[in-house]
Amino acid sequence: MGYLNNSIVTVDAILTKKGRELLAKNDGSFRITQFALADDEIDYTLYNPSHPSGSAFYGEAIENMPLLEAFPNETQIMKYKLVTLPRGTARLPILDLGSSAIEIKQGANFAITPQTLNYLGGNQSESQGYSFTISDVRLFGTFQGVGINTPAANTANSTTTIGTNVSKTVVGTTLNLRATTVNTLFGTNSSLSATLVVVGRDSGARLTIPVTVTKTSTN
Repeated sequence: MGYLNNSIVTVDAILTKKGRELLAKNDGSFRITQFALADDEIDYTLYNPSHPSGSAFYGEAIENMPLLEAFPNETQIMKYKLVTLPRGTARLPILDLGSSAIEIKQGANFAITPQTLNYLGGNQSESQGYSFTISDVRLFGTFQGVGINTPAANTANSTTTIGTNVSKTVVGTTLNLRATTVNTLFGTNSSLSATLVVVGRDSGARLTIPVTVTKTSTN
């Protein structure tokens, strides 16, 4: 990781890990059809309408902030994507999962159906659904997004996880979970924890909540 020279206009384009995976297949599945913009690095509290040099300098501190060099981990970059909202929008959309934390027992099933509040004049589900990213997929035997039937969503979604400590992202209007039944994963712990990140694919609204799986069997 490095910093870019923001005294000149620079375009730093790289492939994410997923993009590299598709390119390596060499089967025609790698096709760039969309792009997104984000402002992760901008601290808007630095905008100073009281700057003694006048309005041309209100954003001076923001314009002089260092810009990070692009890196390929799509779960850690472009977290705050720029979106277009209807003119006159007074409140930014926010996500509601019905709970600020999720706790489920070993082997239990659980479903999450988000709603986006303050979106298009009301509270509703987004037409493009949501992306769900779990920090440790081992905690679940099933981590599946349903409700969005597109090639990209179908590629991302799966019904069975692997036994490796990695994150996983799926897409859907609903997330179906089934907590792991593997006792050895707990070791001496009575519970395991992970973080779930949910992002609205239309609104860009983002919510992060803790997830806990509680051990129920000692056999």
